[in-house]
Amino acid sequence: MPAGNPAGDPVSAGETTGGAAANTTASAAQKTELSKEHTFGTFPLLKSERVWSGWDFTWVNTALAIATWAFIVGGSTALLVGFQDGIAAMIIGNAIGLCFMVLASTVASQRYGSEQYTMLRGAFGVVGVGIIVFTVILLTEMGWSSLLAVMAGRATSQVIGTAASIELGQYGPVVTLGGLAAIALAWYILSRGPVTIGKFNKIIAPGLAVVTVVMMVFLISNTSVSELFAAAPLAPFDDSTLNFMVAVEFNVGVGVSWYPVMGSLSRMTATRKAAVWPAYVGLFVATLIAQAVGLASALTLGDSDPTVWMVPFGGPIIGVAVLVFIAFANITSMSSIVYSTILAIRQSSGRLLAKVSWKALTAAFFVVPAIMTFFPQFMYEQFMVFVSVSGAFLTSICGTALADYFILRKQRMDLRELHLGQRGTLYSYAGGVNWAGLAAVVVGTLFYLWLYNPISLETQPVFNLVTASLPAAILAAVVYLVLMKVLYSRRPMTPATHKPAAHAAADVTPATAKDS
Repeated sequence: MPAGNPAGDPVSAGETTGGAAANTTASAAQKTELSKEHTFGTFPLLKSERVWSGWDFTWVNTALAIATWAFIVGGSTALLVGFQDGIAAMIIGNAIGLCFMVLASTVASQRYGSEQYTMLRGAFGVVGVGIIVFTVILLTEMGWSSLLAVMAGRATSQVIGTAASIELGQYGPVVTLGGLAAIALAWYILSRGPVTIGKFNKIIAPGLAVVTVVMMVFLISNTSVSELFAAAPLAPFDDSTLNFMVAVEFNVGVGVSWYPVMGSLSRMTATRKAAVWPAYVGLFVATLIAQAVGLASALTLGDSDPTVWMVPFGGPIIGVAVLVFIAFANITSMSSIVYSTILAIRQSSGRLLAKVSWKALTAAFFVVPAIMTFFPQFMYEQFMVFVSVSGAFLTSICGTALADYFILRKQRMDLRELHLGQRGTLYSYAGGVNWAGLAAVVVGTLFYLWLYNPISLETQPVFNLVTASLPAAILAAVVYLVLMKVLYSRRPMTPATHKPAAHAAADVTPATAKDS
């Protein structure tokens, strides 16, 4: 189906009124096309089209959180701290990261029914959002998708090895083949849209919770609680305080890493309450449970990946069943994160990708993750660096988004102007770029990397007191507000304080969304 605006114009009355143009005189084909554009495009959703309840969104977030990556996060934490300190670091880090991530991503998208990258046009401009999406967001989500594919491939390899009674390598060709198969299945689920993803997650999420508890039971029964509590970290620094703070910072990065997908998923929820709390609690609780299993297994067994130890502990029947379930959970998680990313790409590309079908666009996204399945060991070894570096950018984006929406715009946006973009006045900038927003992200990111360099592992003394993510987010917010005052002091910031552009009024019926 053709992507983009059915009328061929990037802004139409149908888009800005959330589909109201598909009236009783429209043909069935037009209605079908418009419905698809709501699901796969950038149209705002009507209240009647926001079909997820709080429980629906909770299951979506739970399925996202209890993917194999959560076990690897726990295992990476075990490199620095023991079990008690590890649990504390994971609680503190996730609580901080999820707090400003959820506020920055879900509130505006749920209120206005629009995907989050359209909502960022005030902070970065139309072209500026495209720069953010085609660099930070795209590379981050390709990295996570690659990791999920490799993890699914490892589970597949272990299942095949058990069934055939042969020993297969942890990074062998079967892992690559399994990863490619996982990508193909993820693409199929993704092509069916968010409702299908939600239906799968209703089954996967409760099952994953049970499976995680089963893994913890097998783990404890084959080791001991005293052994777990006494286990030393695997590769710590000499400074115990630094170990703990790096572990906290790493988990803050994990919490913030949900930012690229949460806004576009939350627009499917019926109320703000159904968006904010399920996003925070669903991710927080589910992530901690799975991370605790990964932490415990790494400290006692030397490997956090359940694909390595689940079959020996659980036996060929239970162990294989658990691994099959884990592999499929990775696939549904991949579908969820790529859905939001493709929406962002479509919104940010303007007319460039307007005629590319949803299936073709999603298939193109998976090219890089498919290539990365041929390098599974690299994906595992660089995991902490990947999370921390991407977190440096995402925390700064969150800080800028929070300052723009809550402080500068006072939670009041104009959907008509947002979708007019450069053709409007309120969110139009010279060259399509709000330099205050981009500068804030750059300053925040550089400040993060000065406080803590995840590549060289160099830190500043103040890092042991405040870590890096929260200060970077705060600095980005302050820089943004100051630069907006300096560069755009005469610009109106809220719908009530500006007059619509004369040329825009002919194209679009004015409509400012009300709180849902």
